[in-house]
Amino acid sequence: MPSMIGAYGDWAARFAADPPRLSFRRPEFRDVKAWRARAHARFVETLLPPAPAATPRAIVQHHLEFDGLEIEHLTWQLPYGPPTEALLLKPKGARGKLPGVVGLHDHGGNKYFGLRKITRMSKDPHPLMIKHQERYYSGIAWANELAKRGYVVLVHDTFTFASRRVRPQDLPQVVKGDLAEQSPEAPEEIEKYNRFAANHEHLMAKSLFCGGLTWPGVFSFEDQRALDYLCSRSDVDASKVGCAGLSGGGLRTVMLAGLDPRIKAACCVGMMTTWRDYLLNKAHTHTWMCYVPALPRDLDYPEILGLNLPASVMVLNNRQDALFTMPEMERADRILAEVYKKAGFADHYKCNFYDGPHKFDAEMQKDAFAWFDRWLRS
Repeated sequence: MPSMIGAYGDWAARFAADPPRLSFRRPEFRDVKAWRARAHARFVETLLPPAPAATPRAIVQHHLEFDGLEIEHLTWQLPYGPPTEALLLKPKGARGKLPGVVGLHDHGGNKYFGLRKITRMSKDPHPLMIKHQERYYSGIAWANELAKRGYVVLVHDTFTFASRRVRPQDLPQVVKGDLAEQSPEAPEEIEKYNRFAANHEHLMAKSLFCGGLTWPGVFSFEDQRALDYLCSRSDVDASKVGCAGLSGGGLRTVMLAGLDPRIKAACCVGMMTTWRDYLLNKAHTHTWMCYVPALPRDLDYPEILGLNLPASVMVLNNRQDALFTMPEMERADRILAEVYKKAGFADHYKCNFYDGPHKFDAEMQKDAFAWFDRWLRS
């Protein structure tokens, strides 16, 4: 099969051995704790996250009730960029401490929106979000549905999306061209912005590299700050916290679960393959948000999830997902299964395959919610 980089494919792939240097699958690694400490340190080193880190001071913009839920519309200020907007959802009238989940929104080629992709707080959401949820989520705001089951769910905009998006007024003319947010919620203006944002990704990635940063390092930093806030709340049992997301949210799930031991259960949806798949076959289908330079020599992409052993991990794949090749999705499953079995926690890992394209539909949501119930509520 020809590679995306032609005759250079096989040569480039040889630099990332299988298993990589810090893979728990290697025979020299037997002690899980010792391996995890070493591999996790290397993961953080390659992520190059920004600093300093502190729990954000969230400001409640307003409270509302919708469809059996109490919802808080929050904002907080990180050390850089515009304020972050977030929604916190929990069952109406809930008392005591509940398990918590960080809901991680997708990419979807739509940077104008963030948290609204997986939430709903009124009977008349934006028409584009109705279409988005119909396409990817069976028309369901899955963060709301999970909250109804007895969870505190926090969903925040992350780096370059929605409230954290790059604004035209902050750009030089040579970069923004004719981009202007004249009617911010008009569908034609949103589509124009999303075309700009897609073409702007390579500039953002290059600039981050020049600053000694990586894109996954930045969004993981922001996702950890959201986790800080969720765990700090008096209505959340910080010992029972998980995360989940589709696509770009699945990528964020991989990074956050691998990075932060407070995550006790994770569900990665529609974002599991191997570095080899990205390198040879599918980088053209993916955002610049995916890549952690130098890490593939030490850990394969699925092995990032294993850094949080013995936390539980569920992976949900679609057989006709055009973002990946089926052989590499299957190989990623074998890699994670081997890691968890060797560590003595085979039952803490589960992978399901479903028919259909890139999605997190009602059937998949049912399985994901049952997974969280098993590990965070039992």
